[in-house]
Amino acid sequence: MNVRSDFPALKQNIHGKPVVYLDTAATSLKPQAVIDRVNLFYSLENANVHRGAHQMSQIATQNYEDARAAVAKFIGADTDEIIFVRNTTEGINLVAHSFAENNLQSEDQILLTELEHHGNIVPWQLVAAKKNLKIQVVPITADNILNEDILNEKLKGPVKLFAFTACSNALGVLTDAESYCKKAKAQGIYTLIDAAQLVSQKKIDVRKLDCDFLVFSAHKIFGPTGIGVLYVRKNLLSMMPPYQGGGSMIKEVKFSGTTFQDGPLKFEAGTPHIAGAIGLHSALDYFSGLDLQQVQDHEHALMKKAYAGLKEIKSAKIYTPFEKTNCAPILSFNLGKFHSSDVATILDQQGVEVRAGHHCNQPLMSAMKVSGTVRASFSIYNNSDDVERFLTAVQKAESFLL
Repeated sequence: MNVRSDFPALKQNIHGKPVVYLDTAATSLKPQAVIDRVNLFYSLENANVHRGAHQMSQIATQNYEDARAAVAKFIGADTDEIIFVRNTTEGINLVAHSFAENNLQSEDQILLTELEHHGNIVPWQLVAAKKNLKIQVVPITADNILNEDILNEKLKGPVKLFAFTACSNALGVLTDAESYCKKAKAQGIYTLIDAAQLVSQKKIDVRKLDCDFLVFSAHKIFGPTGIGVLYVRKNLLSMMPPYQGGGSMIKEVKFSGTTFQDGPLKFEAGTPHIAGAIGLHSALDYFSGLDLQQVQDHEHALMKKAYAGLKEIKSAKIYTPFEKTNCAPILSFNLGKFHSSDVATILDQQGVEVRAGHHCNQPLMSAMKVSGTVRASFSIYNNSDDVERFLTAVQKAESFLL
């Protein structure tokens, strides 16, 4: 894909070498269009939203709410089902403490999987401890794929809420979100989808998925950091009390009591990340202007080449089950018994930027019997030369460490 010139970060050198950015799973680079749009807001449109009678405030409010409408359209939701949050993690915390804490009863079960990011584990542990709830976990198989047989059995049990990732941030494994939601709904189980990694991989339609909650972060799809999205099925909003209190989310405040806004505004206390929402709108416009099939084909080709090349490196142990199941362009591996951080440091010296460590997936790492992995993740702005640079850097790391 010919989009590299859209991303100014790729014009720089790292340690004297042209940068190869392979850390999109942590955060995507930003296209110039998004940078310019955020800059325009701060330069000429900067004002607070929802409260001002002056024109600049009205413009900011219109742009902020236009962003909400754009998100709703992007995932097939209604505008009043979209709540702006800081990130995927805050969205999950909101559901845990507003919905689960107020609608689940002692001994009720929450189902998670071994593929989950800490952001989809710790919030449920906190509310479980508070409400005496039980957490069940679907394990992975020896191939690092979710164990579907155990999942199906657990969905027949006394589970009230199933929270799962649609795409593993550590392994790239794509789960069958639509099927999982269908099975859960048949048992009267609420579903939450962590779509942080999925949002740039597949078309999301919450009606087709038939999920109750879905969360993602703008910075995973070429937007700003500090802004995320929580989709809540409309009929559930009335079952959820405010998560935080303050300005904007109220109708009337008296010392004798407070009444709250309806819909998503009930959950957006205080001044929101206005520039973030506007930047997200620009990012969605940018991404929607691409051919999704071309995006998928391009990233799959990069992943296929990187996987095949890594298999030829003697000491490489690959954890991403690319040949066994559908995977996003996220490739996790180690070199022999060497620490992932040591490998990543050597790659960085060659201008190749990857992630190392447990990737906020310590239970998954424990299941795979490693402390962490090296993770290379590819995106629309990477090309075949990047893969060659990556493989050469790994070979140099192997020769240096062995």
